[in-house]
Amino acid sequence: MNQFIHPDFKLNGRSFSYLELLAEALYLKENGQLFEKKIGKFLLEWLNNESFVFVQTSGSTGKPKQILLDKSAMIASAKATGTFFNLQPTTSALLCLSADYIAGKMMLVRAMTLGLHLDVVEPNSAPLESKKYNFVAMVPMQVANSLDKLHLVSTLLIGGTKVSFQLAESILKTNCRAYESYGMTETISHIAIKSIGEKEFTVLPNVLISKDNRNCLVIEASELTTDKIITNDIVEILNPAQFILKGRIDNVINSGGVKIFPEEIEDKLAKYITVRFFIASKPDEKLGEKVILVIEGKSFELDTIIFSRLSKYQIPKEIIFVDEFVETETNKINRKKTLEKWA
Repeated sequence: MNQFIHPDFKLNGRSFSYLELLAEALYLKENGQLFEKKIGKFLLEWLNNESFVFVQTSGSTGKPKQILLDKSAMIASAKATGTFFNLQPTTSALLCLSADYIAGKMMLVRAMTLGLHLDVVEPNSAPLESKKYNFVAMVPMQVANSLDKLHLVSTLLIGGTKVSFQLAESILKTNCRAYESYGMTETISHIAIKSIGEKEFTVLPNVLISKDNRNCLVIEASELTTDKIITNDIVEILNPAQFILKGRIDNVINSGGVKIFPEEIEDKLAKYITVRFFIASKPDEKLGEKVILVIEGKSFELDTIIFSRLSKYQIPKEIIFVDEFVETETNKINRKKTLEKWA
């Protein structure tokens, strides 16, 4: 199993042989803080003689489940990310995500595979302190709370959920090279990347994209999985290497026979509504479904001029304020459960 550990790999400033890393993993699992126990548990799985690991999905679009991923595919994913971002051995990196989920696991795999110098901190809403890093992966909430410290990060990879308009605008005012990722547990983290401020995603090496008859993205990545991955994400394919994400087919609203993409409306409203919100629908006798705007927090007056860029079909027929959005375990908004609870 020594091939899984690059000779330049360091964890919290320490180099490890295979046996030393195995001992460290066992120590962390038995004696570490909760986040360290999770790291130790994954490292033990990574270093054992099995060719696969079990990974928990986030549950953002369905019930969370465990899936099996080949270690060789995770290594291939790590190398693809390394190629895309030119991550050389001894590159400094920070793990500030939970090792329970694919994003955290893959930071460890990238470090062991590419020879990164990886520091680990407890996952929290503001993980950056004073040390500079070449490569860091965060979720949007962490980025939003770290804007004044993004100068410490050379390359920032943001995943987990979509980057809002306001957050993107704030990031662009910093000197941090920030990217938004597209992927899922089944694709072993991301398979496409876009620069913050751009619309189009660019696929990683050895990834092929196409659309099915629903206009949903189909992914072929032979180094990651032998099966085609058929998503529920409606896309516009620009060329063999780039696509624009339109929205999820699960969220599409049929109002009076017109198909409406909530994500397109959200993009148009994002610069005017500074709190969390999403577009959804309610049954309607006349239209079949009517568009509604769901906003988190206390009620306030909205200037109707913000709807001027929307078509008549896209304009919300009802605005609902809810105390708090229901979230998944990985802090994504669960639209369905939020509506079930409040609407």
